[in-house]
Amino acid sequence: MKHPLATYLLFVLLLKNISALNGVWRWECIDGLCKKEEITVETEATAQSLPECRLLCSSSAGLWPKPTGHVQVGTDLSKVNVNSIDHLGVDTDKPYAELAKAAFERFKTQIAGLVPQKSKANAGGQSLVINYDIANPDITRLTLDTKEDYALTLAETSDGRLETTITADNHFGARHGLETLSQLIIYDDLRDEVRVPKQVNITDAPAYPHRGILLDTSRNYVTVDVIKRTLDGMALSKLNSFHWHITDSHSFPFVSERLPELTAYGAYGTRKIYSPEDVAEIVHYGLVRGVRVIPEFDAPAHVGEGWQKLDYVVCFNAQPWQNYCVEPPCGQFDPTKDQLYDTLEILYGDMLKQFQPDLFHMGGDEVHFGCWNGTESIVQWMQNKNWGRSEADFVKLWDHFQNESLTRLYKQAGKQIPVIMWTSTLTQAEYLHLLPKEQYIIQIWTLGNDSQVTNLLNNGYSVILSNYDALYFDCGFAGWVTDGHNWCSPYIGWQTVYSNTPAKIAGDKKGQVLGAEATLWTEQADSASIDTRLWPRASALSEVLWSEPEGTWREAEPRILAHRERLVQNGINSDALEPEWCLQNEGNCPIGGKFH
Repeated sequence: MKHPLATYLLFVLLLKNISALNGVWRWECIDGLCKKEEITVETEATAQSLPECRLLCSSSAGLWPKPTGHVQVGTDLSKVNVNSIDHLGVDTDKPYAELAKAAFERFKTQIAGLVPQKSKANAGGQSLVINYDIANPDITRLTLDTKEDYALTLAETSDGRLETTITADNHFGARHGLETLSQLIIYDDLRDEVRVPKQVNITDAPAYPHRGILLDTSRNYVTVDVIKRTLDGMALSKLNSFHWHITDSHSFPFVSERLPELTAYGAYGTRKIYSPEDVAEIVHYGLVRGVRVIPEFDAPAHVGEGWQKLDYVVCFNAQPWQNYCVEPPCGQFDPTKDQLYDTLEILYGDMLKQFQPDLFHMGGDEVHFGCWNGTESIVQWMQNKNWGRSEADFVKLWDHFQNESLTRLYKQAGKQIPVIMWTSTLTQAEYLHLLPKEQYIIQIWTLGNDSQVTNLLNNGYSVILSNYDALYFDCGFAGWVTDGHNWCSPYIGWQTVYSNTPAKIAGDKKGQVLGAEATLWTEQADSASIDTRLWPRASALSEVLWSEPEGTWREAEPRILAHRERLVQNGINSDALEPEWCLQNEGNCPIGGKFH
């Protein structure tokens, strides 16, 4: 046995020999994966850190999501002067300039955040200049038709600077290029330097225009800060659509300027609301990050709290709730009340004013005919029209509500704004004609192999995927209205999300798929747990929709582990996927990986 003093002296000698490298390991690229090796005779010039290995070993430069076009990254890296990063080529008199400036400030914060405390990495290095070449500087709103492609080049200039040019149609494509650049800049812990390749050439564009997250803020309130952090995670992953399920039967936190009583009676508390100022802040915050905010007002079901004084809701908190709705508290609009539509028109107007959306979500799921059938005044109204009490008759009542509501929405929008509706009884084959494909986009929350999906596609509908067997992130937790597990268990891992492709569900009709949304319903989540429920699983969706990858999740595993670290580095409390050992020994953990 070695003497303790001898062991200590050996340790000190080892530290002295490797002090210039700031570590004892280097990484080597073997078969497209980074393997950890002990430093022996390596020098600072040849030793490779894990971030550098990831950057140079992967054919996609370790980027997430994987670029869809050309990727060329040189093997020679330079130290970046973190204090000398400049942004040029922005037309300051153009509408997009404010968004571009805010996006660049965020970029600089990201790069500064790479440097650990007490590090000397901020000292010295080459200046980095970022040039913008924007074809349409007047575009400041994101829609389904917005081009999000970009080209990124980086080269060393004759005067010793590093110069990047991002070419794009508009701010949103350029912002994606900036996000990609941030992933190419690494902190090298062996050298205690922020580094970037001297030569880069990338072209990139998303496969699908609608890449989203749905967040429910009614079942449990979610703070503005957590919503903004969700938008940060979306920006890091190039997701572009935040679907805000802002109200439900449980609470009404949205402040309508002309109907403030809805919030007064419907919010959980005076501080658990979303004021017009909050909405404006969130919408702008999203635009800087390449994310548009799409509001949903779900009706005629999923209403209750907030509407008590207006006498438009029936079955509110009816018991036993199983007879009147899908979860407590129950609540459903009474479509026979003419005044209801005047009120809805006011609400739609306020929501359109605050959100300025290119799409509007009208919900329309889980209407319970038992509620209407058990309301005497509704049944009498139907009898006066010589309607019966069959499913088809209640569909007529629902159709009456939908047509009247849609007319009021169009009136406030001043045009036929595209409308999204959930799959429901109305989207079944026998009733689908009530929702013209020219007016409605259908969001699918059933199983991915549901016959409704095939029928919708065969009838020419544009769809958004949120099939609950792969994209419901509230699945797999304890039951809350009973014991055991919740209704959509088991828990959905990132591998399932990654394997849930439009091609798998839609086949040769995938062109009708606008994209998909990961959904987080918050019966069992709130501000304390939103991050870990969403991330990094939502990033798996982002690569599916941006890159349309041909490979399996096994090939993506090293990069999503690295991207999870990137999310954490940027303040997102992303869940761990595997032991850190797997991150440092790529390909050794998944069954069937490259080293098995």
